[in-house]
Amino acid sequence: MNKAELVEALRKETGLTRVKADEVVELFFDQMSDALAHEGRVEIRGLCSFHVKKYRAYAGRNPKTGEAIRVKPKKLPFFKCGKELKEMVDYRAS
Repeated sequence: MNKAELVEALRKETGLTRVKADEVVELFFDQMSDALAHEGRVEIRGLCSFHVKKYRAYAGRNPKTGEAIRVKPKKLPFFKCGKELKEMVDYRAS
């Protein structure tokens, strides 16, 4: 499912106009992004959680040349699947 499909599903389920449904989806993703940008945590019970993971600087290698390089420290969003979602996916896969 992509964002447009999510907007369409919300529109059909709630009876909102396409513009309003798009605004709701945009607001939801904007709030999630803002929370993560400020190193917060987003938790949707039963589905998943997101948090920011910090990585230290380290010495790496350029795979093409073999040259040693210094990789800067970085922060990346991290996704963790919820127990209920894991069980639902596993059940449907069977």
